[in-house]
Amino acid sequence: MLESSFQRGLVKDIESKFPGSIVIKNDTSHKQGFPDLTIFYKNRWAVLECKRSKTAPHQPNQDKYVDILNKMSFSRFVYPENKEEVLNELQQAFGSRRSTRVSKREQVSLD
Repeated sequence: MLESSFQRGLVKDIESKFPGSIVIKNDTSHKQGFPDLTIFYKNRWAVLECKRSKTAPHQPNQDKYVDILNKMSFSRFVYPENKEEVLNELQQAFGSRRSTRVSKREQVSLD
C-alpha cells in the first residue's frame, strides 16, 4: 500500500471517529521530518507521522519531532499494522481530563 493511500483512509477514519475535528496535511518542505498530519479536536491537538508499513524507513528528524511533540501533547508513528491501536490511544488522549483540584487555601474569594 502506498503511504498516500493509507494517509487518505486514515484521515477519513479520524474525521469519522472525532466528529468536528480538523485534520491538516502539514507542508514539511521547510521542516524536514515534521509529522504529516495535525489533528485539532475540541481543545486538544495531536500530530501523526504516517508510514506505509511498520518497516518503512524514517526520514531525518522524524523521530526527534515525534518525541518532542509527544511530550507537548500526542504524537505517534502510524502505519496499517498499528492504526487501530493509535486511534484508541488518540481517543484516550482526546478524552475528557479531570478538572484541576484547588485546595481551599488556594481559592481566592471574589467578595
